[in-house]
Amino acid sequence: MRVYIGLGSNVGQRAEQIQESLERMGAHGIVVTAVSPMYETEPWGVGNQPRFINGVCQAETELPPDALLQAVKAVEQELGRQPGVRWGPRIIDLDILLYGDLTMHTGMLTIPHPGMLWRASVLVPMVDLASDLSHPLTGRTMREHLDDLGPVPDVALYPPGLPPRNS
Repeated sequence: MRVYIGLGSNVGQRAEQIQESLERMGAHGIVVTAVSPMYETEPWGVGNQPRFINGVCQAETELPPDALLQAVKAVEQELGRQPGVRWGPRIIDLDILLYGDLTMHTGMLTIPHPGMLWRASVLVPMVDLASDLSHPLTGRTMREHLDDLGPVPDVALYPPGLPPRNS
């Protein structure tokens, strides 16, 4: 199944932690096939925290959605993520954005990710990877949803970050 996973970090060596998370996914049954450019973004939710580096990866997996959630949480824990304040600073943040065209909502997991359509930190890198991909609930493309946001001044390409990786 083709999946898209949001990548973020705003504590420590941000780009290196994102790279490490990508490398560790394979050991958990997640085969990364493409990675967007990275972007530096303003945090939202909890104020007075460092800027994030965000991106999106495209991957293939045979894991069902709940097992995929466990796998990305395991990668976060391996990199030292600790429970903390919701939307607060984090060493690594991995979010399942899309799982094919599946839509689901449980107490632990909602697919598509409920915040992806109003976060430039997600839509900008999604457009880099899959601008014509349709959102399973709206039927509109990622490009159309990004255009709906209007100007996105708080999202800047992260020059020293990771280059696009398409394999």
